[in-house]
Amino acid sequence: MSAVGAGRYHCDLAVIDGTVQTSVSIEVVDGRFTSITQGSAPGPGVTRLPGLTLPGLANAHSHAFHRALRSRTQAGGGTFWTWRDVMYRAAARLQPDSYHRLARATFAEMALAGVTCVGEFHYLHHRTDGGRYDNPNAMGEALLAAAAEAGIRITLLDTMYLHGGLGDAPSTSSSPSDGSTHDGSPQTGGYLPPNDAQLRFSDGSGDRWVERVDDLRVIDPTTQRVGAAVHSVRAVDPRAMTAVAAWAAAAGAPLHAHASEQTAENEACLAHHGVTPVAVFSEAGALGPRFSAVHATHLSETDIALLAAAGATVAMCPTTERDLGDGIGPTHRFGAEGIAMSLGTDSHASIDLLDEARALELNERLRSHRRGNHAASDLLEMASRNGHRSLGWDDAGTIVVGARADLVTLALDSVRTAGAPTYSAVEVAVFAASAADVTHVVVDGRVVVADRRHATIDVPAELQASIAGLFE
Repeated sequence: MSAVGAGRYHCDLAVIDGTVQTSVSIEVVDGRFTSITQGSAPGPGVTRLPGLTLPGLANAHSHAFHRALRSRTQAGGGTFWTWRDVMYRAAARLQPDSYHRLARATFAEMALAGVTCVGEFHYLHHRTDGGRYDNPNAMGEALLAAAAEAGIRITLLDTMYLHGGLGDAPSTSSSPSDGSTHDGSPQTGGYLPPNDAQLRFSDGSGDRWVERVDDLRVIDPTTQRVGAAVHSVRAVDPRAMTAVAAWAAAAGAPLHAHASEQTAENEACLAHHGVTPVAVFSEAGALGPRFSAVHATHLSETDIALLAAAGATVAMCPTTERDLGDGIGPTHRFGAEGIAMSLGTDSHASIDLLDEARALELNERLRSHRRGNHAASDLLEMASRNGHRSLGWDDAGTIVVGARADLVTLALDSVRTAGAPTYSAVEVAVFAASAADVTHVVVDGRVVVADRRHATIDVPAELQASIAGLFE
């Protein structure tokens, strides 16, 4: 596909700079909105978009290979840590070619759901024995190619992952197996080496991570960017965190990190460092306006204050957080402190940003016993503008002249959306619609989805083939 496109569209309803407008004509030139006019009739050569048209949605946190786990981890019980063992087995099966095919199908599924940009939290770097491929960035380049072929933008968040865990992790039944060596003997005092499953995640040192990422080249800089990520306090020591933060600052790139997803993670961090994960990130110099704390499920008031003071954001993944039994994050406190939130589908138990937005509010209702904690317009902004900004695309996620020309149209006559008044169209989108209602998607002026079908990829067939091939 070409990097940018052009065209003229007429929307029955559209969310223009945060408000719903009727009968909107939009012109796109060189992948940007050049004209937006309300009240005009569609003319010849204009593509009509019936229903409600939204800005492009941004998936702020993705692990593409987790898509292969959908429905394979639901039998029986367990915790995040038992789920992780299954994830490791899937990771061990992937090579650059198979990863490319799976990621392409996964990103195309995102496009069908209205996602126009993805933040891929990428730590599956090397061979299964930890050795480097002839091209040390073969796996990352497979992801970049997959996004290009699926027709969506990508920020490849190249992730540092050096260690197998904290030696002082608590020894409880719900804790990770990070507190022991391969032979089961306890470890204390220092970070543990990667276990066999984690070898391919690690560059060995912060310097080697920097060396490899400096050689990573995007296919198309107009639609692809490289950012940085710290996997977690379990996998990266503070000195190495500082190296990642310095690289991201020098590059002007976003920096993401898993933070306080699990109570066991917090307990291990307190035992090892004497402070919480967010405090470790702060002391390492990682916090700032480009920093996104992913999950942020179990934060203290001090943690929240640190994020707010730094101007950092939070990437929430409600479906994964409830699927893995993580807990409900303090989104009411984030909102009160002015911390911007974005949304991700993380493990891809489902890929539906509208459902993620809805879940964030419904989770808060369960916690607070109150409705209307986050307005529908704010939830939509989390799924669009906030997500793009957390990934370094400040010129996307809103329909205004000069912005990147991303459009996502929802049917308002489906069994989920029929009968709702137009004055509550945003509420319909967030609280009633689903990914199945996405009919048309434009990314940088290019039509990627039309009449609910991807322009170039048979998505169900590719998902079936790419996943079945891993488990044969």
